[in-house]
Amino acid sequence: MLIYNVTINIDESVHDEWLAWMRDKHVPDMLSTGKFSHAKMTKVLVEEDQGGVTYSVQYTTKDRKTLDAYYHEDADRLRTEAQKMFPNKFVAFRTELEVISQQIP
Repeated sequence: MLIYNVTINIDESVHDEWLAWMRDKHVPDMLSTGKFSHAKMTKVLVEEDQGGVTYSVQYTTKDRKTLDAYYHEDADRLRTEAQKMFPNKFVAFRTELEVISQQIP
């Protein structure tokens, strides 16, 4: 299992609009690709020197093949949509994480 993590710092001037868009449009669009089983959005509780509000969105996928299919089939379209909605208002970086173990009490 892999986690595709996207960390985003969003400008405070569009924060509320962006947060609603993420919840109502972007995350559902990511899930509708069929390549992720679920998504978790978290707020980073460290203040950034450059300002803005930082979030981490973690999309869980079953394997490398499925994540690569997302990159080839969906990533450009979904990233372009975000840039059109909020031009020059956010910075994002992406990290791939491999789940080694998961424990649930």
